[in-house]
Amino acid sequence: MKNGLINEAQDLFDEMPQRNTVTWNAMIRGYFQNGQSQKALSLFNVMPERDIYTYNIVISGLMQYGDLDGARELFDGMPFRDVVSWNSIIAGYVHEGWIDEAVRIFNGMPLDMRNVISWNLEAHDFFEEMPIKDVQAWNALMVGEMPKDMEHGFVRINKNGHVKAVHGFLEKLPYGDIVSWTNILVGYFEVGEVSGAIKLFKLMRTPDTTVWNVMICGLGENGNGEEGLKIFVRMKELGSSPDKATLTSVLTICSDLPASLLGEQIHAEAIKTGFDHVTEVSNAMVTMYARCGHMHSALLEFSSMPSHNIISWNSIICGFSHHGFGEQAIKIFEQMRLADVEPNHITFVGVLSACSHSGLVDQGRYYFDYMKNNCGLQPTNEHYTCLIDLLGRYGLIDEAMTFVNQMRADGIEVPASVWGALLGACRIHKNIRIGEIAGKSLLEIEPNRSGIYLILAEMYLNVGRREDAEYILNQMKEKGVKKQPGCSWIEVNNNGHVFLSGDSSHQDFSRICCLLDLLHKDMEIMVSKSITALEQFQVALYGP
Repeated sequence: MKNGLINEAQDLFDEMPQRNTVTWNAMIRGYFQNGQSQKALSLFNVMPERDIYTYNIVISGLMQYGDLDGARELFDGMPFRDVVSWNSIIAGYVHEGWIDEAVRIFNGMPLDMRNVISWNLEAHDFFEEMPIKDVQAWNALMVGEMPKDMEHGFVRINKNGHVKAVHGFLEKLPYGDIVSWTNILVGYFEVGEVSGAIKLFKLMRTPDTTVWNVMICGLGENGNGEEGLKIFVRMKELGSSPDKATLTSVLTICSDLPASLLGEQIHAEAIKTGFDHVTEVSNAMVTMYARCGHMHSALLEFSSMPSHNIISWNSIICGFSHHGFGEQAIKIFEQMRLADVEPNHITFVGVLSACSHSGLVDQGRYYFDYMKNNCGLQPTNEHYTCLIDLLGRYGLIDEAMTFVNQMRADGIEVPASVWGALLGACRIHKNIRIGEIAGKSLLEIEPNRSGIYLILAEMYLNVGRREDAEYILNQMKEKGVKKQPGCSWIEVNNNGHVFLSGDSSHQDFSRICCLLDLLHKDMEIMVSKSITALEQFQVALYGP
């Protein structure tokens, strides 16, 4: 079950001549962990004998899937409870935001059962009542039982948005240390309070490597990648040594900007510090090179890695796919299969996207079916979008519409990305019938997107339906929808330059216009010379 081999576990379970509660509990826990809650409940209902662990497993599983009513009904009907039972039900209500109910349950909990975890579940109200107060208790209170982010090396907390209150509380009490303040930093970034995180960081006199990492990663994840890079430079200037988490975060920022020149420098830094063979860092380098379009460097780094995990394979596959090297992406996917690495949903997004970009219709159908039937992966919106885009690009509009209907039949809400792919295909292949369905469905989801109105109006005009085109454009005008300006950007000397259509605010706008005029004149001269040369050639060949 821990390795996701559900069918094998089920077969072994069925073959056992004798089973005890440990066996049944293992199966039930495994089903919950592998996303098959209904099978877990079915097994629980036919279980001949249950113990306290059985009830705790099912309560935690139901809470995990947001079934508060089912968990509470089971909790209330338990013949006996232990501290895990109480903490599980309290944690579930706190996680879902039912704080008042969590407090009521906590107040009904026997006093001799309350442990540190119990007190942690309602930090603000319970901290003053904790019998033992120290730094460890305070830090435990802030992070609770939240899992550690192993990639970046710190704990993620305060997803309930109470970080400011916790910050104010900490300033008044003598319980904080560097761990406490670091957790507050993480909390600010979790709720998007970048300014609060920066202010707190400036007050920290001796930040350690973890603090620097929190700042770099947090700024990058909140759309402030350039500020994150400045923090990294400052970290280096002050003599702090970057670790694998630092390099991974900086490379991720370079991927997002993108900034390949800086990424290459970080690659060199990784080699100097010996982190170039750490899987997480290498994965970030592959992703950085791929997103910046340097697929040769991405493949070189991938090939030099001593070992690969699923992220490594996905990065290189999606990289080739994104840049239109569909056959190369599929070739690497086949190598992944030979290496006995289990693909996941992201893998097939890359594979199906590769098929779409390269026009591999038969392969796209094959891999879509392979994902469902051989890998046991339920297609998501992204997979349907890739396949429908592939079919639509090559004029198979009716087949694409069949997959849209299949999504509906499977109970999957058709997202804007699918309707958009279908509308684009209908525009290219002039299928007004399905184009109308796609366009109107898309407008129900995104009524303020100007491009949808314009595409529909264009399609109507192309088939002579001028009145329908005018109606669509009038609808656009009445709803106050305006066409979004085009946008492009370029990186020069490690600085990004963004240009909007109709915007002349760039500091070098005049110089750029002069250069464009010179280029246009050069092109006109070259075209004129080419025409003259062609005319002279024709005269020499055929006479005047």
